Amino acid sequence: MQSQILPSRAALVDRIALQFEYGQNLIVLLGTSGLGKSYMLETFITDKYNDFNKAFVQVSAQMTDAQLMSDLLEQSFNSPLVDHNLSLPENYYQLLEQQQCGPCLWVLDGGRQLSEEILIELELLSKNSPNTLYIIIASQSKLALNDAVEIYLEPLTLRESKMLLQWYFTDLPYDEDPVFSTFLAEAHGNPSLLLAWQPSEHIADIIAKDKVSWRLHLLILMLLIMLLIIGLLYKSDMTQWWQQYYQQEETQVLNTAISVEELSEPVIKQNDSVVTLNDPEVVEPDIEPESVHINDVPAIMQSLTEPANTVKVLDNAIDNSVKNKSSEAGDVVSKALKVEKVNTAEQTQISQDNIWYMQQADTNSVIQLLAVTQQEVRDNFIAQFNLQQQAHTYQTKRNNQIWWVVTFGSFESINEAKSAMDTLPPGVRKNKPFYKKISKIKQEIAVVDQ
Repeated sequence: MQSQILPSRAALVDRIALQFEYGQNLIVLLGTSGLGKSYMLETFITDKYNDFNKAFVQVSAQMTDAQLMSDLLEQSFNSPLVDHNLSLPENYYQLLEQQQCGPCLWVLDGGRQLSEEILIELELLSKNSPNTLYIIIASQSKLALNDAVEIYLEPLTLRESKMLLQWYFTDLPYDEDPVFSTFLAEAHGNPSLLLAWQPSEHIADIIAKDKVSWRLHLLILMLLIMLLIIGLLYKSDMTQWWQQYYQQEETQVLNTAISVEELSEPVIKQNDSVVTLNDPEVVEPDIEPESVHINDVPAIMQSLTEPANTVKVLDNAIDNSVKNKSSEAGDVVSKALKVEKVNTAEQTQISQDNIWYMQQADTNSVIQLLAVTQQEVRDNFIAQFNLQQQAHTYQTKRNNQIWWVVTFGSFESINEAKSAMDTLPPGVRKNKPFYKKISKIKQEIAVVDQ
């Protein structure tokens, strides 16, 4: 039990409970942001239906349909085993067969984050649930539901706005206070805006302007100008000192040229030794003599006169390799054509089955026999029980993987489907087949085309 609730909100809680008693199993609570929808839902689930199994879920933009389904079923059943490959109604029916949970109350806050598929499943479940199931959804805008009762959450009146403020603030101004009365009028009965009242912000604090502040600004400006002038003068002095320092330095000239006198001296090369005519001594060089390259003429002539048999052998080898590659390419092409023919036939069969499903009425039901991810398993299953003429197959996508689903018949009522279930072979019934609506199958077929 929550601490306090306004009279109009308490009356609305009783009205919602009365709608459930009249047989409305799905109710949508509409209202703009800040009107207190979440507070209303918490009050309702706390005060009403204490003997029910209650589930409260705060729906967010990051929550997936699988997470929402798991949260609802885990709060309604004891340690349920949820199959994410099945829909919410299918999981709910299977869990009801395993354990009796009694009447349930589901409260969902943040209805605009719900997907269209979840809304359809919730609406179907509220209509066809074997046990008592009450569902209430809070949303800021209308939802894509046809048979739901919509209840609008109205803003607070002026009297209830003052009552709400008195609960949270002790020192409130008089009603004649212009600031306070204007605040109440501009809040428009929105509780979130009313609770944002800050008494300290409505006190006029007169602060005298500092008349000396401009002097401080002027002083700072003068200091900056002075520092700029000093920097420019320092830069000029450093430039002059740099130029004077490098002008005084003597330029060192490397004597890498040969003088005219040395060049004019005659030089005689004798047996890898150098002799200067002006110098009687002989100087032995330290450099080793270079090796002389000798061309091998007989070897070159032998390579030019190589027999022609080598060329013929190379030609034969090239021809054989080309023939082998051509034969291998032909085998690959023939295999690819065979696979393409098989895939084309299979796609034609799937297209015919999809056309058959689209021609059935949305209210009809079928018996789902098998759902596998391998085509060979599907083919072996149909051939084993001779279901070629009675079964149909469609493709769907779950968890980014293609599934092959085999169904049996098309029945206008559940009684016809139950009668057909008894005629199935024992090996087929061993897989625990179940009933599925044609409307659900059309949705799963559309997932593959997206």
